[in-house]
Amino acid sequence: MSRLQGKRTLITGGTSGIGLETAKQFLEEGARVIVTGVNPDSIAKAQAELGPEVQVLRADSASVAAQKELAQIIKEHYGQLDIAFLNAGVSVWLPIEEWSEEMFDRSFDINVKGPYFLMQALLPIFANPASVVLNTSVSAHAGAARSSVYAATKAAFLNMSKTLSTELLGRGIRVNAV
Repeated sequence: MSRLQGKRTLITGGTSGIGLETAKQFLEEGARVIVTGVNPDSIAKAQAELGPEVQVLRADSASVAAQKELAQIIKEHYGQLDIAFLNAGVSVWLPIEEWSEEMFDRSFDINVKGPYFLMQALLPIFANPASVVLNTSVSAHAGAARSSVYAATKAAFLNMSKTLSTELLGRGIRVNAV
């Protein structure tokens, strides 16, 4: 039996790239998977690739209300959640003079605020034990030209994993970053 057999799993940003590949691997290991995305074409493609047993949902990571709604859907579908891979994110690289306040806020909303409030909304339904993995970036550690906002969001996300790992460990929720 696989170590993920029957594990109830959420993968945000699971309709393409790392998230989609992670969903495929989890399915091969026997996990039950819900993935999220925002692009209708990517959602349809992911649904076709992952099959009918996977729920592929539209959930805007920038919206706290959407994150709360997602947690409610998971509760209704699974009852509890064993694993959350918070992978949804946006990577915008621009020189400092090209950033608007709206673009800055949107990057932080998607990469930091939404996932934070999703974790908060999931707290009542996390199993004990549960595992949360936050997808960060090497940009959290090393600066690069044009990456100031992206790097800042990923550094915040990395720090969030460190602080929440301490805060939630006593509740049986392990938090890690990759």
